[in-house]
Amino acid sequence: MSNSSPLRILILPGDGAGRELASVARRVLDKIQTIRPRINLDIQERDFGGSALAKGSEALSDATLQHCKNSDAVLLCGCGDSRYGLQPEQALLKLRSALGVFVNLRAVSFPSEQLVSCSAYKSNVIDRVDITFVRELTSGVYYGLRQEASLENEQTAFDTTEYSRAQIERTARWAGDYARRFSPPKVVHSVDKANVMATSKLWRSTVAEVFEKEYPEISLDHFLVDFAAMRLSFAPKELNGIVLTENLFGDILSDQAGAILGSQDVLPSAGFSTAFGNKKRGQPALFEPVNLKTSAVGGKGSVNPLGVIQSVGLMLAGSLDLVAEAKALESAIRKTLDPTEALGSNICTVDLGGRATTSEFMDVLLENFEFALEAAHSTELSQAASLFQQPLSAINTMAGRRSMGIAEKILTHATIGLEKPEVKPGDMICVSVDYIVTSELLWGGMEKTYDQIKRPRVYRNDRIWIALDHTIDPRTKHRPFQQSLIARSERFRKEAKLIDFVSANVSIMHTDFTRERAQPGHLVVGSDSHTCSAGSMGSLAIGFGAADVVMPMVTGETWFRVPEVCNIHFIGKLPPGLGGKEVILHILGKLKRNTIALHRAVEYTGPGLKELSMDARFAIANMTTEFGGIGACFEADAVTSSWISKRSDEQHRNRGMFFRADPDAYPNPDDVVPLNEKEGMSLHGCFIGACTTTEEDLVLGALVLEAGFKHGLSPVKHGQRRVTPGSLKIVRKLRENGFLEIYERAGFGIGAPGCSYCVGINDVDVAGEGEVWLSSQNRNFRNRMGKGSFAYITSAATVAASSFTMQATDPSKLLADIDMAKYKKIVKAWTTEVMLDPDIVEPNPKLLQVGEHSSPIVEAVRSEGTSEPSSSKGVVKSKIQRFGKNVDTDAVIPAQFMPGVDNADLGSHCFQYTRPGFREKAQRGSRVIVAEEGFGSGSSREDAVRALQGAHIEIVIAKSFAFIYERNQTNMGLYNIVMKDPEFYEFAVEDAEITIDKDKKIVRVEGTEKVFPYSISRLEETLLDAGGVVPLYKKYEKAIFRHLVALKSDNKRPRKELGSDGSTSSCLKSSAGLDW
Repeated sequence: MSNSSPLRILILPGDGAGRELASVARRVLDKIQTIRPRINLDIQERDFGGSALAKGSEALSDATLQHCKNSDAVLLCGCGDSRYGLQPEQALLKLRSALGVFVNLRAVSFPSEQLVSCSAYKSNVIDRVDITFVRELTSGVYYGLRQEASLENEQTAFDTTEYSRAQIERTARWAGDYARRFSPPKVVHSVDKANVMATSKLWRSTVAEVFEKEYPEISLDHFLVDFAAMRLSFAPKELNGIVLTENLFGDILSDQAGAILGSQDVLPSAGFSTAFGNKKRGQPALFEPVNLKTSAVGGKGSVNPLGVIQSVGLMLAGSLDLVAEAKALESAIRKTLDPTEALGSNICTVDLGGRATTSEFMDVLLENFEFALEAAHSTELSQAASLFQQPLSAINTMAGRRSMGIAEKILTHATIGLEKPEVKPGDMICVSVDYIVTSELLWGGMEKTYDQIKRPRVYRNDRIWIALDHTIDPRTKHRPFQQSLIARSERFRKEAKLIDFVSANVSIMHTDFTRERAQPGHLVVGSDSHTCSAGSMGSLAIGFGAADVVMPMVTGETWFRVPEVCNIHFIGKLPPGLGGKEVILHILGKLKRNTIALHRAVEYTGPGLKELSMDARFAIANMTTEFGGIGACFEADAVTSSWISKRSDEQHRNRGMFFRADPDAYPNPDDVVPLNEKEGMSLHGCFIGACTTTEEDLVLGALVLEAGFKHGLSPVKHGQRRVTPGSLKIVRKLRENGFLEIYERAGFGIGAPGCSYCVGINDVDVAGEGEVWLSSQNRNFRNRMGKGSFAYITSAATVAASSFTMQATDPSKLLADIDMAKYKKIVKAWTTEVMLDPDIVEPNPKLLQVGEHSSPIVEAVRSEGTSEPSSSKGVVKSKIQRFGKNVDTDAVIPAQFMPGVDNADLGSHCFQYTRPGFREKAQRGSRVIVAEEGFGSGSSREDAVRALQGAHIEIVIAKSFAFIYERNQTNMGLYNIVMKDPEFYEFAVEDAEITIDKDKKIVRVEGTEKVFPYSISRLEETLLDAGGVVPLYKKYEKAIFRHLVALKSDNKRPRKELGSDGSTSSCLKSSAGLDW
């Protein structure tokens, strides 16, 4: 909102620690004005209660009362100085009555999962407790006729409770209106003592009538107050929702509920005379912490400020119409309290089991609040520029459009500038991106591009996930290389005010991002080829190169060629003990790498999905890149919905879009061998870990080891064994269930979360030259685990079974002895017995014409040229360096030499392990590479393109390129040609002379007179002419991709890949061999 007149806030510090808490509240409000200058707050203070009495004034003077009435909101911080008897409390009752705040709201929930451990209750009893007390505030026994005991009345005392129908009705309506603010509306529990008290009988009948007539959609039940107190004692979640009750009962029950949190100093409270969120000058709401008599001593720096801070949050949303700021404060509180494993600051005051003083707590909270306010600001800016619309209900037919699969529907909904609500393979589109994912190593490459474009403001600071996982290990994080990467990432965290920054060894980048952030229907882009892991949640998750990812990071958009779709349709049942790793290895064995999945998005659907847990889906999606797919997308179902529903943060639960493929959407690493062919193979090492090894894989591996011990097996002394879980959350669960102890007994070292042996660059987890390793990781390219090493990938269960003898061993006998009921009970901890069927939706893009933007950018690029010689028009003459199939980026530039100082530095290590003479030949003029299918497969590292450029390569020609690599070379200005003609490759041999005419788009090669033509899309040609995406961004900034995709003519480059049956259809479907 924008304020033309200031919002008036009156702070009443009051008694005890109130003065210190008032200072805390001011710091929060001042931060809002600093970060959000459009918000004008007029903050004043007045004495109240004991502090007023100490100065010889009344506890509530007429002047103070008038200031309260003239304010938009009143914040009371302390009340109840025992030196003045009941005068402070009586002043508070008078203030409530004078302001007409007839209803009290007290919200009882954990602001952070960290506080669950502070409670005396068992965690399973109170986890997700969410009770809001709506209490009538200015009537009842506190305001009725009363008599104190005295000698004159024979020591007789009494209090009277009186309620009118009108008083009950207005309270019930307030609760009903508040319940309607939620979707679905919150259930209302009306609490009374109708079996004894006349007022309670009136209460029950009146509330029932109001809800029946005015709020029929809201679920209402009635409890006696003693029953409600009993439920609060041992099953508080049964009262989740709104507890509607009278003054006395509400006071007692809400205080009792405060004990659930372990400290009443945490809870906020508010009194309203108008509906929640309905600001009226002259009718201010009164906000206060539940515990106005905090036990902490003011001035000693030990006050828990959470009660007053959460009261400020209630004030922002409930009275000042600053909802975004209230949500930002809620987020900052959670971030400050949350443990490190939940990406929190892990800061608590002493009363909550921490060590922080009030000042230390506030310093951290205010930084988190600043970052959260920046997120609110970036959200507003993005919404102003966004063309996003809510999806349509599935009952809405999409007449006039083509049938589409899930990936196509996600892209359709994300596309900007469609003329019809559909996309089809080959379309060049501009899409909005939901999330960016990267790591400390890949940020090293991204930062080079970010520096080139002068480090502009990021598009959404709350939609970037950066994890320190690739090179960081506790044993080596102090070394200069690792410290440099940490420092650069930390610098960016502070500069961009990132919300999701995963500190070293907390989680592998894909693990917790998928488990905690990815949602169905979203488009996720990451600077790592295993970004496709998030496709397990129903996102379309795609890996790009580092420089490529920078652009959506700052614009929120990118360009895309709509891919063809490969559909894997699961049927049948999965045998016990088999999981996602076995499934994806079976798929690779049957369908082979870089065949039907090459350059296609891979969708996983079918009735067999119910056999696959979310962990199993993760493993399959994770290795989709090894299958050859550009990205993965599972059909999101009730299993997905149930998983997401258990996330702690609401915004990561409720933004999903559940698409289904149209019924008629689909027409009717190769070296995978059975284990028995390698059984008995001697091993130097066994590794269980990396992102593809899920929580349930780690559990099953431990159970296999346990079964081995029961069989009398013991690990041989030789060989190396290591297990590296994907995140600290998984580590905690394994430790709580005794599984880490089993791994240690079996000789496994326990690694901190990180990529470890899977990438072999943290200086300690590196396989030795000539060593043979069995691993549950996802990729085993030559030299990946370490120079000269050999890696065989399999399931965690197989690695565990093999670790006893250090020989490849079939785990079947040990799996047969595992109690599968115990296993299923453990792995179901993240699921719920109740499956939540999602609402199915259809894409609803905002149709917009952007064609008029095409001319200026094309003409400007063509007229101004470029400073990059390799992308200029003309004729290139060179000798050929010839390569075969599936040349991977690990071979082009080994990870040990990344990110490099500059291109020349990377170029000096290009093909260092696999083709040492490559660089010298390039220096002598052999500057054109000719390769077979799948050039640039494997890791997403854009450093491969930089290395080729640094080695003076001018052009790369191949039958096909890996998806990420292809985007990288185009976006970075390295000229590339897809040449399908098989006759060309007969003559394009090592050292043959080759001539490429870029203007005529023809190639001549020594030994034949034949001319080989090629084609290239207008968009790609524009990028190459400009020298890559960076020069174009400098000219056109955030509108760059809307301009580029407007290049409609000749925008399709022939890249059809033959399926195993020779077909070239746009969508392929396979269920072969998957009927378990």
